[in-house]
Amino acid sequence: MSENSEFRPGPATGIGSMPGGDARETAKSVAGTFEGPETGMPYLAELPARGPGADMIGRTAGMLSELYARVEPSGWRLGDRPGRDTKRARSWLGEDLDALEEFTQGYEGPLKVQAVGPWTLAAALELHNGEVALSDPGACRDLAGSLAEGLREHLAEVRRRIPGAEIVLQLDEPSLIAVLRGHVRSASGYRTHRAVDRQLVEATLREVIGVQEGRPSVVHSCAPDVPFALLRRAGATGVSFDFALLTERDDDVIGEAVEAGTRLFAGVVAGTDGPLSDPAGSVMGVRTLWRRLGLSPGLLTDAVTLTPSCGLAGASPEYARRALAHCVRAARSLADNPE
Repeated sequence: MSENSEFRPGPATGIGSMPGGDARETAKSVAGTFEGPETGMPYLAELPARGPGADMIGRTAGMLSELYARVEPSGWRLGDRPGRDTKRARSWLGEDLDALEEFTQGYEGPLKVQAVGPWTLAAALELHNGEVALSDPGACRDLAGSLAEGLREHLAEVRRRIPGAEIVLQLDEPSLIAVLRGHVRSASGYRTHRAVDRQLVEATLREVIGVQEGRPSVVHSCAPDVPFALLRRAGATGVSFDFALLTERDDDVIGEAVEAGTRLFAGVVAGTDGPLSDPAGSVMGVRTLWRRLGLSPGLLTDAVTLTPSCGLAGASPEYARRALAHCVRAARSLADNPE
């Protein structure tokens, strides 16, 4: 195993988004469910139901350094100066930080914060002409640089507020595969933007992940065909994915990732309301994968953190709480009966 095997985020965590709009109640629930290394990793929750600026793209746009965005009918568009949408995004982020700080007093251990990664951001933020930043290589470079600088400031603020926390950065990249395959549509919808070279994708991710200066980072995508090897080369110490989307053709890259010390954040609990199976049933597929790969059962708890399959913004508050608690119970089942 590589040095990344020292990355121990705990047995379970959430993805990021939660339902509702009460920052204090959400922070209390998350911190109460994931209390540290024994139960799981708490995180700075996102509450997109509050509206533009609390959504995934708007929240990260509010973190950018010397770049600003505003809401247009077509989506978020880069502008020349901070307006009310930027101010709203920053205000809500401050509210979420206040709540997390309140409920993590004295906390010591891993704590996760999330932001949209550079390529999903480039596929979502529009330029003045209405096309997304992905259409302009120079704009992509500027956006990645701005994101990196903004994240440095954000991570420093979280460390100042919660000094005992070991901050884990999660970059959300649901559009990464579409960027790599040239599937991102133009503003007209009649064509798609050219696929971005894999080496450039990797280098840009490495630049943004580099703000952690060797500390742990995770890349999350709940899309099919997550590029595990590319993300590992870019410096990700963990990869977060929807476990149900794996196929046997992913076995080799999963095995290589585990052997290299990459932590697997396996989404095994549905992100929307529905019946929850018993904890042992939720991890049956993980055990099956391990046997298929010929990996040691004893390696499971060192390599796997359980999560919902994606964010919980579309769930009811009651289901979201139950889903997070279910991840903790499923992880305990996995540790007690790895075979």
